[in-house]
Amino acid sequence: MTPKERAEKSAASMWANDEASKWFGMEIIDVNEGRATLALTIKAHHCNGHGICHGGVSFALADSAFAFACNSRNVSTVGQHTMMSYMAPGRLDDRLTARANEVTLAGRSGIYDVRITNQDDTLIAEFRGVSRAVGGRHFDE
Repeated sequence: MTPKERAEKSAASMWANDEASKWFGMEIIDVNEGRATLALTIKAHHCNGHGICHGGVSFALADSAFAFACNSRNVSTVGQHTMMSYMAPGRLDDRLTARANEVTLAGRSGIYDVRITNQDDTLIAEFRGVSRAVGGRHFDE
């Protein structure tokens, strides 16, 4: 099995049970070893009292991209620590894309950066996540 095939199979297994990401309206665009790209179109129910995308929605998008990237090797992995910097607001009907990339993986811990942009490639937010492998697999190999 290639690393991309493993990542895709891990993602499919996780997606089958990921009701939160589906509920938000996210979709997986691409996965590979140590990487994942997810997208979401901002709808009215994603907007806060300022009429812009709620920070929790963009955080959830980044967090889901992080999850699919750090679980791409078929090892059950969770977030240990995260942080997000908001740079520009997402607006109604914007198409947000979150691209997660592995920075380093050492033993059971990894660091991942996620960049969220809109359809015009405007930077919306940057996220950093630290992962921790907890054991177990998404599928039998």
